[in-house]
Amino acid sequence: MHRKDRFRYAVAVDMIVLTVRERALQVLVVERAKQPFLGGLALPGGFLEDGENLDQAAHRELAEETGLDAETLHIRQFRSYGDPDRDPRGPIVSVAYVALMPDLPIPTAGGDARAAHWTPTDKLIADPSVLAFDHHTILTDAIDNARDLLSHTTLAATFCPPEFTISQLREVYETVWGVTLEPSNFHRKITRADGFVIPTGDKASSDGGRRATLYRAGPATQLHPALPRETSLNTTVRLGGRQKHSIS
Repeated sequence: MHRKDRFRYAVAVDMIVLTVRERALQVLVVERAKQPFLGGLALPGGFLEDGENLDQAAHRELAEETGLDAETLHIRQFRSYGDPDRDPRGPIVSVAYVALMPDLPIPTAGGDARAAHWTPTDKLIADPSVLAFDHHTILTDAIDNARDLLSHTTLAATFCPPEFTISQLREVYETVWGVTLEPSNFHRKITRADGFVIPTGDKASSDGGRRATLYRAGPATQLHPALPRETSLNTTVRLGGRQKHSIS
């Protein structure tokens, strides 16, 4: 068997960069400057270069196509996609990375992208034809995974600034889950979760009302018990397009 027959797949990386902006879960997308899908929207990414490992390629592509520094993000390898027909150029395995950060800046396009911008995930998920390649599937999987992780890990704090209020943390859960949570029950649940948040001893600035306590992320990575998302909730009430959930 010839070497070219044994190794038929190219390897690429794709980035799902999620942030909470304007009370919406948003993802970074680029406008493609090359074929295939010239002018179409896609997740940032590209092929491995000689001598690179996967992490190095992901960091480079993110910087080239968006101007963002991966070293400042909470970034992790998510999963791989290898359907033979996922790319019209031929068989390509893509390793997807998820990056999370609070209220990231406006990106700067470059490399294979002629524009880069934040887009609410709801708009992209609603129409599978908007994103190039199989990026609709990749984005959908990443969002589902992030929603699940919020239930049993401390991932939500990653979307917050270094010091935050419980209200800010609750907004992350409401935005990512697409629900409205009862504030007092949420506050009780979060502050009783061992190692999730730690009071800084300071208060948030206020325009005259009661100043809220500031917290920082604690050392815990897992939540015990888990925060329920859709099950084991006392109350589910439709509220302005969202569900109102009471966590017990």
